[in-house]
Amino acid sequence: MSDPATLRFYAKNASAYADHATEPTGAPLTAFLAALPAQARILELGCGNGRDAAHMLACGFDVEPTDGTPELAAEAQRRLGRPVGILRFEELEAFGRYHGIWACASLLHVEAAQLTAILARIRRALKPSGVFCASFKAGKGEGRDSLGRYYNYPSPGTLRASYGEAGWSDVAFVEQEGSGYDGKPTTWLWVTATRQP
Repeated sequence: MSDPATLRFYAKNASAYADHATEPTGAPLTAFLAALPAQARILELGCGNGRDAAHMLACGFDVEPTDGTPELAAEAQRRLGRPVGILRFEELEAFGRYHGIWACASLLHVEAAQLTAILARIRRALKPSGVFCASFKAGKGEGRDSLGRYYNYPSPGTLRASYGEAGWSDVAFVEQEGSGYDGKPTTWLWVTATRQP
């Protein structure tokens, strides 16, 4: 994510954002972890306040939490009591390192034109048969929310195309009604993809 306005929002509001939601994500996270081997190595992209990383660590997984905003990484580090990496999606250079990659409500800020390239980087970072789970806010194209944050607002069709162009062939979608930091009704698209051996 490199949108300046979005980065400024999270830097300015890191403390309030960190206090917003403290419970782990729920069913999508449970399903993701169930698909991984015990003590699997997991990369979290956009860990926010660290709530999901805390849960994964408590379940015995080897978690590498990261965030692209130093201020949010600091909030997560305070929660977790361990280092949190500062990593923007376009900086991911790993090859075959992780059993799983978790990106809850983070890749939705990737510029639409860059999403395929980021998805390809994530695929390369996984081990064969590795699992990748991400969530997006459904919509009909790029835009900003009432807080000025950029979103790619994809449809299932555009997401499926982006994943396919990035080399993913095993991709599953789940729609879930909910909300977010802005409190507005949201249709979430949860996408789980497996890197074929």
